[in-house]
Amino acid sequence: MKLLKLLYQRETVAPMLALTFASGASVSVVLARIAWTGHLRYAFLIWNLLLAWLPLVFAVLACEQYRNGAKRNWRFFGLATAWLLFFPNAPYILTDVIHLMYGPHRHFWVDLTLILLCALTGLVLGFVSLFLMQSVVMRLLGRAVSWFFIAGVAGLSGFGIYLGRCLRWNSWDILLNPFALARDVGDWAAHPFASATSGAFPVLFATFLFVVYLMLYGLTHLRPTLAANFPNETTQGIEDDAA
Repeated sequence: MKLLKLLYQRETVAPMLALTFASGASVSVVLARIAWTGHLRYAFLIWNLLLAWLPLVFAVLACEQYRNGAKRNWRFFGLATAWLLFFPNAPYILTDVIHLMYGPHRHFWVDLTLILLCALTGLVLGFVSLFLMQSVVMRLLGRAVSWFFIAGVAGLSGFGIYLGRCLRWNSWDILLNPFALARDVGDWAAHPFASATSGAFPVLFATFLFVVYLMLYGLTHLRPTLAANFPNETTQGIEDDAA
């Protein structure tokens, strides 16, 4: 109950309601496809969407710890670390378009729309959590450092998505299978450009995440100054009639 109150507090209720609606719509479309075709082929999208919510949950909890004056508390750093580990799960859904490359696709446009709906929802979930964490960094270290933070998170996330999609690692493997994960990371670090995929994939996804976040950040700071200069239609109509 406390978590719900934090998620849907006055400052964040509008984006949370929109994301809740989008997530519900995404799950409904997945279930409708399963009922229509009788196949569970895209049921994994529901799980991936659930994972995409985790960074937002961790970010909200970390911000609450910071608000309560616990910016140097182990709980704050633990939640911030958990957020960073699970953040790549949010944009990861974009890579699920790879499933459109295999097998017959009698419902290609349905499947493409389904994946894009889930992917966009996951991406925005991640960016809301990133915005919250950037706000904390901005208060602690300043605006300029917060943008270096965004660039660093984008770079680490690009690599994290590569680990998940190409090497098939999960966020929790850092606890369940740390040595094998460290071995693969070490192999990549020793030969990052061993193939076109290993070299270009992390860089391209990092660039994509940074650019899209920058655009959305700009949109959130858009002020309707032009619309504010328009006359009120109802008032204008009354004034015209009076004249």
